[in-house]
Amino acid sequence: MTTISPAPPNAQQSAKHHTRNHSSMVHGDLAKYLAAGTAFGVVLVKSEVISWYRIQEMFRFQSFHMYGVLGSAMFTALISLEILKRSRARTFSGESIAIPPKEVGKGHRYWIGGIIFGVGWALSGACPGPLFALVGAGATVYIPVTIAALIGTWTYGLLRPHLLH
Repeated sequence: MTTISPAPPNAQQSAKHHTRNHSSMVHGDLAKYLAAGTAFGVVLVKSEVISWYRIQEMFRFQSFHMYGVLGSAMFTALISLEILKRSRARTFSGESIAIPPKEVGKGHRYWIGGIIFGVGWALSGACPGPLFALVGAGATVYIPVTIAALIGTWTYGLLRPHLLH
């Protein structure tokens, strides 16, 4: 059942009404993202991909667990992207969903970024991806690492136009 609210009597009330609706929509969207992120964090914790021991097993080739998780994620992404491409899927606003081709160039950004990523992972003992899940799981020692990762991401955003790409 759809309810229609009466139109506000003047433009000032109309602006307030629009702002209130926009604000509630933003809060609603944020709540959805928070719920999805929390659910994903629970999956990361329960699947043990945030475990330092599991990561060590992977790097020492002692266990298939992490390779299985990463491989199944890649396989799922491959199939999902192929379905999106073949169905000519569109966003809710009607724009076509497309992945632009990579411009490899000389590859500087990949090996420099890989070194920075690897050094950060080695120094912190954690992959940057699940940092929020680690903090949420009670590993408060990762709070400074999470803050540093956010600062690094923000800094990259500022410097990106001036970097070799």
